[in-house]
Amino acid sequence: MAYPIVSAPYGLKPINLIGGQVFSGSTRQMEIASGYATNIFYGDLVKRISDGTIQKDTGTTTATPVGVFLGVIFTNASTGQIQQQQYYPASTSIKSGTKIFAVVADDPDTLFQVAVVSGTTVITGVGITSIGENATLVQNAGSTTTGDSKVALLDSTATTATLPIRIIDVVRDTASAADVFPEVIVKINFGMHQYNNATGV
Repeated sequence: MAYPIVSAPYGLKPINLIGGQVFSGSTRQMEIASGYATNIFYGDLVKRISDGTIQKDTGTTTATPVGVFLGVIFTNASTGQIQQQQYYPASTSIKSGTKIFAVVADDPDTLFQVAVVSGTTVITGVGITSIGENATLVQNAGSTTTGDSKVALLDSTATTATLPIRIIDVVRDTASAADVFPEVIVKINFGMHQYNNATGV
C-alpha cells in the first residue's frame, strides 16, 4: 500500500530545479489588477497580460504561464493592515492607493509535483512510460477553506508539442500499485513558459 495516500489534487507544488541546479525557493512579486474578479489559489498557474498584471491561466491543452501562484500580499481596505494569505479572493477590496502583489515561482527551470486524475478530482495514475511525454491540465476550482489549488494533470499523456506540461519523473513513494503513479514531477514546457515564448505577452 502506498504511503501517504494521495486523496485529492493540490495544484502544482515547486520542489526543485531541473538538472541538479541549486534551488533556493526564490519567487517574484507580480501585480494583480485591483478588483480582478477570479480566485487564484496556491498552486494555480498564472500568466502575464498586456497591462503588466497577472491573471489565473485557465488553459488545459494550451496554456502560456509565467509561473505558479504561491500567495498574495495586499493592504486590507477595512483594517488598513498589510495582509498575507494563501489565496487571492476574487474582487478583493484594498486600501486606496495601494496594490495587490502575488508571490509567483517564475523560474522556467522549476520542477513541480502534481497529482494525476482521470477527470476533475478523481485520483488515478500514470505508468513509467509517461516520463518524457506531455500532458493536459485539469482546471478544478480551488478551496476557499485551505486556500489550495485543485489543479491536476490528466492521466492521458501524449507527444503533442503544444501541450503545456512535460512529465520529468514519477513519484515512486506514493505508487498505488505496480506501475501506477498518482503523482508526477513536471515542468512547464519550454515554448509555453512566457519567459521562453518568442512572441512575449
